[in-house]
Amino acid sequence: MNYETKIGTGDGDTAAPELARSAGSETRLADSPFGGRRLWLIVGGVVVLLVAIWFFVHRGDAPVATDASTQAATVTVVAPGRTSIAGAINATGSIAARYDEPVGSVGEGGQVVSIAVEAGQWVQKGQALAVIDRSVQQQAQASQAAQIRVAEADARLAQANLDRGLKLVGRGFISRADLDRLTATRDAAAARVGVARASLGQLQAQAARLTITAPSDGLVLERKVERGQVVGPSSGTLFRIARGGELEVLARLSESDLAAVTPGVAAQVTPTGTDKAFTGQIWQVSPVIDPQTRQGTARIALAYAPELRPGGFASVVIRAGTVVAPLLPESAILSDEKGSYVFIIGAGNKVERRAVRTGTVTDTGIAVVEGLSGNERVVLRAGGFLQPGETVNPKLVSAQKSAPSPAASGR
Repeated sequence: MNYETKIGTGDGDTAAPELARSAGSETRLADSPFGGRRLWLIVGGVVVLLVAIWFFVHRGDAPVATDASTQAATVTVVAPGRTSIAGAINATGSIAARYDEPVGSVGEGGQVVSIAVEAGQWVQKGQALAVIDRSVQQQAQASQAAQIRVAEADARLAQANLDRGLKLVGRGFISRADLDRLTATRDAAAARVGVARASLGQLQAQAARLTITAPSDGLVLERKVERGQVVGPSSGTLFRIARGGELEVLARLSESDLAAVTPGVAAQVTPTGTDKAFTGQIWQVSPVIDPQTRQGTARIALAYAPELRPGGFASVVIRAGTVVAPLLPESAILSDEKGSYVFIIGAGNKVERRAVRTGTVTDTGIAVVEGLSGNERVVLRAGGFLQPGETVNPKLVSAQKSAPSPAASGR
């Protein structure tokens, strides 16, 4: 027991001086100049690290603020100048016969017994188109022919009586009054012959009207009658004929376009469903404007061609002189509820909106007849992504490079 107590006491006595020496060493380190320097080095390292982190986080702020032009969008622009453009008015219209002749029944009518032509055939003036039954009219003609023979017999008898009276009056066997009666009888008989012949002629004319004939040379456009059908004056149109086969296009034009065309101006007509174009001439310009559509009609005469079908639709290009104006591709011209406009690059490379009015559309672009002088820098494409007042980096290209090829334009 006493031994253990001594050992424990001895350990305690040994540890105490060690702790005292450690505390004394720390005190001396804190008081020494080398310990303070180490502390300051640690604090400085932390500050430098924080500054480095701040610059790393905000490294992109200074360039944006100091050089905004390097971040501006690059757009392609063109100075279009002014170009001589062959004036052309684009329109649409329907194909029709220039002289559409409706043919119907003008007689008393009856049942159709034969049809001689079909739609698409050429006919000559007076050619039979259809025949109506005339059996009743033939019997009436036969009866009237017999009446003529009766009247002729009466006329011959009256003439014979008058000849005998002339011989007897000289001998005194009959009076002059009797001779006058014989003369009147002869004249009345001759008149009845004329009446009978006229009646026969009337019946023959009525029977002839039962044959429906072509009023002129031309092309049969339509047949609206069938064999066995009963027709009459109230049956309406039975055939339609294009006189001479001449056709036309009824082109619908706005008031301004209508004022720019005159009879004799050439036009190109392309029927729907074909790429073949036909050349015609305006032969009549409508003297009135439709108050509802604010449009008028230009009638373009065309020679017959199988591809031109009356009632069909066609696109029309009318040559209307020459205009001098800026020419821009379709991509440069935008539109909204306010109308057509373009974006131009103004002072300081700022985007500006400019209202324009377009004119002739060609294979190489669209003429701008109002709003541009031709010296402006016009944005060619991507205008829908720009806003007025925005700063951009313009890249100028030549007008020739900006013009699309006909194949690319799709016209």
